[in-house]
Amino acid sequence: MLRQVADFVCARTKDMYCCTCEQLLLPVWAYAKGKTLNEDTCNLGVIPHLKFRSGAGTLVCFPGFQFTRSRDSTLSIRTKTFLTRILRLRPALSQCSMSNFKLAMIQMAVGMSKPDNIAKAVNFIKEASSAGAKIVTLPECFNSPYGTKFFPEYAEPIPGPSTQALSEAAKNNSVYIVGGSIPEKDGDNLYNTCAIYNPNGEMVAKHRKVHLFDIDVPGKITFKESEVLSPGSQLTMFKTPFCTVGVGICYDIRFAEMAQIYANKGCQLLVYPGAFNMTTGAKHWELLQRGRALDNQVFVGTASPARDPEAGYVAWGHSCIVNPWGDVVSMTDEAESIVYANI
Repeated sequence: MLRQVADFVCARTKDMYCCTCEQLLLPVWAYAKGKTLNEDTCNLGVIPHLKFRSGAGTLVCFPGFQFTRSRDSTLSIRTKTFLTRILRLRPALSQCSMSNFKLAMIQMAVGMSKPDNIAKAVNFIKEASSAGAKIVTLPECFNSPYGTKFFPEYAEPIPGPSTQALSEAAKNNSVYIVGGSIPEKDGDNLYNTCAIYNPNGEMVAKHRKVHLFDIDVPGKITFKESEVLSPGSQLTMFKTPFCTVGVGICYDIRFAEMAQIYANKGCQLLVYPGAFNMTTGAKHWELLQRGRALDNQVFVGTASPARDPEAGYVAWGHSCIVNPWGDVVSMTDEAESIVYANI
């Protein structure tokens, strides 16, 4: 925690923003009493300890402290003798508004029949909507067994049968759907792709898995998505009336910089459909979610397929929702289930 100095107190819960550059300068309250920080309030002495200079290299000073924006977009807080804290610059409060809603992460068993998988996903979406969920997320590869030998067989274009079903489900249930992922065929390439639909049934975003899952743990597991899949090249965000959401797929969660970019662009919720396995799941699944949430002060939700011990690739399960404090607010086990949280 930052220390109390003179007659102001630094606190994470009071965010002050510069109207000129629209960047978070410092979580602090002083004489501003909730006023938005800008050059006029500074110059008029509303915040008498503060000196403000806009533009590149913003410098903000309090007695005994110096705050400087560095090239890597962090805000360093120093006294004469020690570094007190480093805070990442965040988007303006006007871009980070968030209202209460229920989030649902669906953990469903995926079988060999694509039509059956699609029908099951639609039924789970209806169940989540009936429970009050406004944003519903499916697991990675919800229409296909997870495996490189299955991807070419189950691949389809977008739009196609699987995503058309999601579009109709979103409209029929008046929910946002983060469509887990499907093997997408686009020309000669295959992608691991998540399609996102709004309550009108319109596709508002499409995320192609950026970081392909290539792993070789001797004596445990070897798997290489890159044998058949191509990587995506863009990050994906979409806005809702509740918050702005950033999307990743499975292995994407291991890349902290991706989550930081989403947070810096104003996302308050990150969702990762993912199929961690029995080797990596036990070690890293919960740990990575809590790390991404805590580091970036965002909610993180993950949706896994349910565990099938007879499958060639056995998913860990344990779909989960973590809050910005890094606390697990809801988690299931390996069986079919829906994880809910009031965000």
